[in-house]
Amino acid sequence: MVLPQLSCPVSLFSYYNPILQRGIGKFMTIIKDAGVQGLVVPDVPLEETEILRMESTVLLTTPTTPTDRMKSIVSALEGFVYLGELRWSDWYSHRCQCLSSDSATRHQTEATSKPVAVGFGISKPEHVKQVAEWGADGVIVGSAMVKLLGDAKSPEEGLKELETFTKSLKAALI
Repeated sequence: MVLPQLSCPVSLFSYYNPILQRGIGKFMTIIKDAGVQGLVVPDVPLEETEILRMESTVLLTTPTTPTDRMKSIVSALEGFVYLGELRWSDWYSHRCQCLSSDSATRHQTEATSKPVAVGFGISKPEHVKQVAEWGADGVIVGSAMVKLLGDAKSPEEGLKELETFTKSLKAALI
């Protein structure tokens, strides 16, 4: 098992349907027993999250989430706010089609003092740099990493490519 070897908390990202298929109670027991400390389920509505909540449950908001709704969402969670930028949906694109800094800042200042991490389609160092310039507390990179690992010729090659990729993202912040 990898989790006891890590010095940082581990959060699991899953869509809601696989959790429902496994059974919510069984799923929650399995991930707690495995040492998972956070859970990101971006497609579950707030009203259905109570049974999924852990000490670090993360809920999704978007730039179009009304402020009152966002306040309800952030008051229900203990972890950070996941600000999904839906207009940046084509992560293959070479153009940075991003939400404006005032939109990200509005979500931070009007609705929460909790950390805000921006995600959805972030796949390049310039994306990470842009999000950092908006004042986000974190960046979520998922699909680009999954694609990189899936396209690799071997697990070892995939991990080496993942290391190079994550270092390039980190370098964008320096």
